[in-house]
Amino acid sequence: MTSYDHGMSAKKTTSPLRPTDAELTILRVLWDKGQATVREVHEDLSRRKPQVYTTVLKFLQIMTEKGLVRRDESARTHIYRAAAPPEKMQRSMVKDLVQRLFAGSTQALVQQALGSGKVTPEEISEIRRTLDALERGD
Repeated sequence: MTSYDHGMSAKKTTSPLRPTDAELTILRVLWDKGQATVREVHEDLSRRKPQVYTTVLKFLQIMTEKGLVRRDESARTHIYRAAAPPEKMQRSMVKDLVQRLFAGSTQALVQQALGSGKVTPEEISEIRRTLDALERGD
């Protein structure tokens, strides 16, 4: 078991996970903290923008049902943890985006991404290293 599924309950889902923007914000908190109570998530989010505690609770309940988070119910205060690491979520969302928006063409996605904003020389170097590693089969 990974740290993302250890002893925590959630509804299993087989479809690609598509978190909403609000759900992604909560996931970022959980990824940063590793695990957190509703109160801890609420306090973190409220530092940036005022949040209603019951709204955060409801989101976490929905996210548990969707399989985005796992809930440890062994203690009085439930502990939440992201069901998957950020890299897995990113891969899933990018794969879904490539299929839905770019008709399965990774090339079209990369060209659009590189053409839509300023890419720093450091980013270009890192992209080259990634491409070189792909060509080598690393």
